Amino acid sequence: MKSGERLIFIGDSITDCGRNTDSEKIGDGYVRIIRDHLRLRQPEGIPDIINKGISGNRITDLADRWEKDVLALNPDYVSISIGINDVWRQLDNPNMNQVYPGEFEKIYQKLLSLVKVKTNAQIIIMEPTIIEENIESEGNRKLQPYIDIVRRLAVTFNGVLVPEHQCFIAVLKKHPEYNLTTDGVHMNSTGNLLMARTWLRANGLE
Repeated sequence: MKSGERLIFIGDSITDCGRNTDSEKIGDGYVRIIRDHLRLRQPEGIPDIINKGISGNRITDLADRWEKDVLALNPDYVSISIGINDVWRQLDNPNMNQVYPGEFEKIYQKLLSLVKVKTNAQIIIMEPTIIEENIESEGNRKLQPYIDIVRRLAVTFNGVLVPEHQCFIAVLKKHPEYNLTTDGVHMNSTGNLLMARTWLRANGLE
């Protein structure tokens, strides 16, 4: 990744992280940590980093804005973090129309196919993180099929898989007393650092 290239991060509130109230429009979460790390690692220049996270998004919302927020920008890299709200809405708003694993996979596959056909971008697929620090929570159990889908799609589309869920669970197994989120979903500073470090490692940029 170098100066002159374009790196898009797209996802939900975990990616958004207050970008619209940030003068640099990248928010104060894992995207900022990645940007800052790259600045120090590559003083000769880094990619143009664009944060396209929107709070509350599910895979269906990404589909609605994929052309405008990804394809039209002709990125060199597209990093995608989605799936938490597809599961969380099943828990906190069960009466709304839900996105179950079959639909999730079908839509995600279509979006990745469009990236391959219309751009030369490297695809970076982030596993959904966690829903509660309790490893055996209902949210984490329901999340597993979505994680399996993400892993399969990374192989199918020759993408970089960022094993966020795997790394979060490993930390929590070793330190169940740690809090990585503020509310079971949204990252605290430790969670954002873990996300960023996992992303950088997966992309060979530590």
